[in-house]
Amino acid sequence: MDETEFWEIVDRTREAAEGDPEEHAELLVERLAQLDPDSVLDFARHFESRYNRAYTWDLWGAAWVLLDGASDDAFDYFRCWLIGQGREVFEGGVHDPDSLAELLDEFDEEIDGDGEELGYAADEAYEQLTGAVAPDLGIPLQAAEPEGAALDFENEAVLAERFPRLWDRFRA
Repeated sequence: MDETEFWEIVDRTREAAEGDPEEHAELLVERLAQLDPDSVLDFARHFESRYNRAYTWDLWGAAWVLLDGASDDAFDYFRCWLIGQGREVFEGGVHDPDSLAELLDEFDEEIDGDGEELGYAADEAYEQLTGAVAPDLGIPLQAAEPEGAALDFENEAVLAERFPRLWDRFRA
């Protein structure tokens, strides 16, 4: 599976779910279960690589603004959700987290930003296909600390200065 096919699967299942993250995860499992086990593992590698790439202090700060706070787990689920938003939003958000102010049409912190179930979709599909737990993906593990310079998430002035567009749109 190449990167284009990965993003097509993400996009098609998201569009069919009409913005519902839980429905998106269910549709993703159904779609992946139509593939062969090796393709499911390829999908999982693409997903995990992007998940690890999104482990940055700046993106965590953006999630903090959008969600009005983001614990370790909440940031993990946010990164899964961000992948689920598709290539343009994901790449834009990783490159410039403040650009999420323009890239996101709407954002409801009660339902958006939590893609926990998306993170398990490939594992569930693989298990449905094989009856076994997915093997190690053979990709580097996530870094011990997020990339970049740490931010003081509790300091609203720091967040407003670092993420002016997100702050103006979602917190001001």
